[in-house]
Amino acid sequence: MLAQSNLDMSTTKVAIADDHPLFRAALKHAVVECVTKEDILEADNFQDLLTIVESTPALEMIFLDLHMPGNDGFTGLTQLQNHYPDIVVIMVSSDDNPEIMQKAINYGASAFIPKAADLETISSAINTVLDGDVWLPSGIDAANDDSAKEHKKLAKQLAQLTPQQYTVLARIADGQLNKQIAYDLDIKETTVKKHVSAILLKLEVLNRTQAGLVYQQLMLTPSA
Repeated sequence: MLAQSNLDMSTTKVAIADDHPLFRAALKHAVVECVTKEDILEADNFQDLLTIVESTPALEMIFLDLHMPGNDGFTGLTQLQNHYPDIVVIMVSSDDNPEIMQKAINYGASAFIPKAADLETISSAINTVLDGDVWLPSGIDAANDDSAKEHKKLAKQLAQLTPQQYTVLARIADGQLNKQIAYDLDIKETTVKKHVSAILLKLEVLNRTQAGLVYQQLMLTPSA
């Protein structure tokens, strides 16, 4: 169970990040009863979502598509958890795999809403999160086995990274060398090396390859 939520949906700004306009419209319809239309922001890719987050200090809740341009699986969720830990994230997806839903909660999401859900179910999920609880579809419980514990451990480790260390980790997983990372981030290569050393320590791994594999655990293959 989460700590009691302090969100007041009559004043809180909400962002809906999904690359399907029809589903964004459905989510808006469910949320609009609690939030004025002017307080609902939209993005159809993860980079635009980050721009919204950075420019909207009052943003407190995000509906995040599991698979959308710029977000592969739980990479976006964990990045938001790392950079903006106070923002509530609700995952949405057409993927109805219970294991995927449970992973989302383990990695820090407050709810997982299937895109097939009706408006009443979506509203119920939002209200549950506002009450400070985790929401999953009926019949699916939050996992607490060894696998779930490993996911939660990884989430805590990723949360310990600084935002720039997280960015470096993502680029390591993408196969970039220190020199390329330094150039792209406009920092010194020695700074990148320091970040890499800190990443290895915090993730409890021995080398860059293992660190990259840890990050790749967050990625998922989109369902057909």
